[in-house]
Amino acid sequence: MSWVNVIFLIYQIIAIMAVIHVIMDNRQPAKTMAWVLVIWFVPVVGIVFYLFFGLNTRKERHISERSMSQLTKRSMLEFAEQQNLRLPDRHRPLIDLFINQNLALPFKDNKVEIYTDGYQFFPALLAAIHKAKSHIHIDMYIFAEDALGCLVADALIAKAHEGVEVRLIYDDVGCWNVRHRFFERMREEGIEVVSFLPVRFPSFTSKVNYRNHRKIIVIDGSIGFVGGMNIALRYVKGTGSQPWRDTMIQVTGGAVYALQRAFLVDWYFVDRTLLSDRKYYPQLSSDRGVLVNNCLAQVVTSTPVTPYPEIMQGFVRVILGARRYLYLETPYFLPNDSVLFALKTAALAGVDVRVLCPRYSDARFVEWASRSYLREVVAAGIKVSLYEEGFLHSKLMVCDDAITTCGSTNLDFRSFENNFEANIFFYDEGIALRMKKIFLRDEERSVLLSNLPGRMNGGFFVRLWESVTRMLSPLF
Repeated sequence: MSWVNVIFLIYQIIAIMAVIHVIMDNRQPAKTMAWVLVIWFVPVVGIVFYLFFGLNTRKERHISERSMSQLTKRSMLEFAEQQNLRLPDRHRPLIDLFINQNLALPFKDNKVEIYTDGYQFFPALLAAIHKAKSHIHIDMYIFAEDALGCLVADALIAKAHEGVEVRLIYDDVGCWNVRHRFFERMREEGIEVVSFLPVRFPSFTSKVNYRNHRKIIVIDGSIGFVGGMNIALRYVKGTGSQPWRDTMIQVTGGAVYALQRAFLVDWYFVDRTLLSDRKYYPQLSSDRGVLVNNCLAQVVTSTPVTPYPEIMQGFVRVILGARRYLYLETPYFLPNDSVLFALKTAALAGVDVRVLCPRYSDARFVEWASRSYLREVVAAGIKVSLYEEGFLHSKLMVCDDAITTCGSTNLDFRSFENNFEANIFFYDEGIALRMKKIFLRDEERSVLLSNLPGRMNGGFFVRLWESVTRMLSPLF
């Protein structure tokens, strides 16, 4: 037997083992079949792609129950001290779902500011950093080494010199193009900086697939930020000729405890240091002097290492519970079967379902793959609009003037199944009406997909290519 035949035989054995591994993972049949086809019909490259993007770690447990209890006991204590907390009956199933699945406790009496671009958000962030007295915690997918990133870094260094505790988690893959020297300088100046799941040979493989996509900032345990914006200049100026449209939430009140808990859990994940001092959960205060039962909120996180995709479950629950309308903004529209079925079911039941996406995406593969999904939901009666005044990176959902959510979660496979994500859910009419107004304003700056015949009725080869990219979309 020649050495060529030996190599071929070895490869066949490896490919069969990889296929068996995919089948034994018991995923959705469509995703299983897609990986089997890629591994078998794309020699070598298919297996490499599976090692990078296909290994499933949801069954792994990276944080012990004891550590989780220690990390959450302060939040539990403050939750127990919330006087006269009333949970609305209409939202109890969703609230209980998040409590049972995610230990996401509801907090009342929150004050909310909504920022729709970087010109609003970053001055507010820098002002909050300037006022910090105790600690600054940042959990960020991208922290760029550009003019804005350096400005924020200098502000953080200045606070570290004042004795303020500054901790930063950045995603290793999200910051691949950032020099290590940029973060090393912050470390040398007194900032605790840790990368999330660093990708290093030989233990890189599947780590590249599971990224911390969260955008959480907590200052002094009293001010929190969560949403879709990373720390990079393009979130202010946009890219090329495209302005950048995004949504970021600033919250003060009980929900900051939940944002703090999310950061501290991540900090333990990357640094194995338990932080549970009382100072990270300062006493709540009220501008009105008397706490009331308004603006109820839950911060929900999801990870690929928990038994269930919590945020996706919440999305499905909200969609199927909609009675009048459901408005969604997302930069990428690649819904999995559960979310796609829920959206079509709601629309066919007479709910006014609207989806808003960017007309021109920053990822061509995703844009191609999303077109067939968009055509499918239009056929089910969903109103799809494409934002024309820049790149829409906003991730928000508002339903029936009652529930709204904003965070880092895209409406795609990666956010639902592979990424570490964070969203805040509000059960408050006032916040819902504000988010609804933002959505309707964005919709005015958009064009209906049905008014773009080229997008709706592409030629045979265009549709074939879109279908191929859609078939592969669960893999990425």
